[in-house]
Amino acid sequence: MVAFDISLLLGTYFFIKLPKEKKANSTYWLPFLILGHFVLYQNFGAYTNYNFEFKKAVNAYLGNTENPKFNLWLFNITERQILTVLYLFLIKSWLDPFRKKYINWMISTFVILTLILQISGIELMYSEQPIIFAIGANMILIACGLYFIRLITNEKYLESNPLRLLSFWTTTFLLFNYSLTYIYSVSLLYLYKENPTLGKSLSQIGQGMDIINVAVLVLLICSPFLTKLFDREPLYESSR
Repeated sequence: MVAFDISLLLGTYFFIKLPKEKKANSTYWLPFLILGHFVLYQNFGAYTNYNFEFKKAVNAYLGNTENPKFNLWLFNITERQILTVLYLFLIKSWLDPFRKKYINWMISTFVILTLILQISGIELMYSEQPIIFAIGANMILIACGLYFIRLITNEKYLESNPLRLLSFWTTTFLLFNYSLTYIYSVSLLYLYKENPTLGKSLSQIGQGMDIINVAVLVLLICSPFLTKLFDREPLYESSR
């Protein structure tokens, strides 16, 4: 948790040092927003584990009296829902106008379906919400696919070195992250109920991905200061 806090401080420092025009560019403020959101909900999650009475009260309010020790309600809202939308916006920022409209449709569809599933009670706020996670994860994977299609079809991307593009590394990470944690995430509550040891062991995969996630976000923010390592994003002339 301390490492996440330090990462947010680093990200904040480099974001403040960015020129004014870059701060207004979604290429930089969006990763900063995601980083801040990620670190804040991770810290709040740690607080709920420390303050059991608060966690128990929230669970009781939501109707969960059977498993008051879980704080899935927090991560359902912040990670499976809000973070999914933020990542879709991030991938959208690297796409051409033609493919951006598909991301807009996915975001609208995801928000509407999430509200319907929760209001109807099909997926409770305090449950593992496998349907919502599956929908969001598949949309992230589709969005990653749209990025890679652009990567191999656009002339400017073909002329660039993908290994020097942070958009390539970020999208590749998201692809592996949502693929590797797919089964674990939809069976989270079952694992912790039936085999807590296995559940905690598998959660280390998610923790490792979180570390990579934070590192990539910090790199995206401070990329203008790392021109020897990474190239500028080959954006379309029409989208500049």
